Amino acid sequence: MDACANGLPLKRVGSRAGSVRHAILHTPRSFRRRAFLIAGMLGCGFLSAREVHYVSVGKTSSARETETAIAVRFGGRADAEGFPVDDAWEKAPVVQFSSDWQGKNADPLRETQVQLLWTPDALYLRFLARYRSITVFTDAEPDGRRDRLWERDVAEVFLQPPESSGRQYKEFEVSPNGFWIDLNIGPGEKHDLQSGLRRRAKVNEQNKTWMAELMLPMKSLTAEFDPAKAWRVNFFRVEGASEPRFYSAWRSTGTPVPNFHVPDAFGKLAFEK
Repeated sequence: MDACANGLPLKRVGSRAGSVRHAILHTPRSFRRRAFLIAGMLGCGFLSAREVHYVSVGKTSSARETETAIAVRFGGRADAEGFPVDDAWEKAPVVQFSSDWQGKNADPLRETQVQLLWTPDALYLRFLARYRSITVFTDAEPDGRRDRLWERDVAEVFLQPPESSGRQYKEFEVSPNGFWIDLNIGPGEKHDLQSGLRRRAKVNEQNKTWMAELMLPMKSLTAEFDPAKAWRVNFFRVEGASEPRFYSAWRSTGTPVPNFHVPDAFGKLAFEK
């Protein structure tokens, strides 16, 4: 089977190695509330439920509590790399998950937190991930793009703007060492999105966390951005050097085998002013 899960070729994917694993995962088809110290967002690690009873750092959401992720309007200061400064993320609610793609087998040591900020020109995402081990590619294109990135550890977001049909959406992946891939998913095949995204990532080995930030140009996501209109979204993680790997999802897809491409399972993304 070719790299595209439905048997059609994916542009710029030349090797067939690992295509079966990708086909299983990428086949299209129809918290108890906890809070964490903001130091975790700065790469200082997570605290377990036994270590912290409750620390208030703003709103936190999970698949158990809500089907809606919130992106908060960013109007503050950017750092030297063009990303929001750390203080800006304090206002962004946290989407949190640690269960597998079926909503089972929660693993707190592989927990993922996601936050979102937006401007009329860009959507910003921050992933903060606990890990048991890290497996990454050591080679990529000069700009960091890497074909078949899903065959190593990644964090992923699938975004579906309101004008997209049920099986059309955007896929973005980033690895612990900052490699990335962006794809335009549609009926029949996948194409490079060429979004012009920016990214950065870092690993905190002492606390066994890694963090990645994405800046997605809004023009690559939607023809006409209207913050009053909700989008559809889901977030995922993959970890592990070999099967069985850990495939986790914010909104569980409920498929018999790991499969993230289930648009019917997407949650809601609202843009808060």
